[in-house]
Amino acid sequence: MSAAHVPPAQYYAGLPRSITGAGVILHDDTGRFLLVRPAYRDDTWEIPGGGLAEGEFPWHAARREAGEELGLDVRPGRLLVVDWVPPQADGRPALANYLFDGGRITAGHAERHVRLQTGELREWRLAGPGEWDRLLIARLVRRLHAAGAALRTGATAYLHDGRDPGR
Repeated sequence: MSAAHVPPAQYYAGLPRSITGAGVILHDDTGRFLLVRPAYRDDTWEIPGGGLAEGEFPWHAARREAGEELGLDVRPGRLLVVDWVPPQADGRPALANYLFDGGRITAGHAERHVRLQTGELREWRLAGPGEWDRLLIARLVRRLHAAGAALRTGATAYLHDGRDPGR
């Protein structure tokens, strides 16, 4: 039976499932990014952000998550990275992740204004590219390098699991 003959609700219920996340890249003048250490996992630091609520736009989710996780009122700038991550062995469905330019931040401003979300985050830090390999899982390291390149070049990166699909 073709999709034209199936009621919309039935058709949509049969489509593949994916989830969407959004975050912000807050950066200083030396190329360091603000990272957060989640309380719910020990294998990686992360980029401030999280999952979209039902019907929420990625830009709004990035802004909301910066407020919830960091206590900062961030108005995201341009889109830096879109990363499509395939379904994972642990059962997580495919993920589309959007990263926006969160703007410049200094260590002093962060020390005075960042208020971590209690129970979800343990700490924050500004970390440069030389530190990312030991702080983050490989996919996030690749995503951050793409975000850094996007900041420098003005181009938006499209990734598959943190990698440029054209290479």
